[in-house]
Amino acid sequence: MVKVKRIVLDVLKPHQPNGLEFASTIAEQVPGAGVKLTVTAVDEKTETVVIIIEGDGLSYDVIHDVISSQGGSIHSIDEVDVQSGQSPADTR
Repeated sequence: MVKVKRIVLDVLKPHQPNGLEFASTIAEQVPGAGVKLTVTAVDEKTETVVIIIEGDGLSYDVIHDVISSQGGSIHSIDEVDVQSGQSPADTR
């Protein structure tokens, strides 16, 4: 089984909730996750943000649902770090 350890997302979000509330909600809903949000562009009604989420065994579906529930839309998955759940000793 593969575990997602880190994912970098390009997201379009409304101005409200603000970045702190948006990132905090992701962290609350994704157990054990660390969340970093960086605003890269702002227009009249929306913000483009890069969200970096790190943890052990992240669920993309849960992350997608939390972002969507706050009015956000994932534009792209820009980076991902996955790890096999199988140790080298398990393959022998």
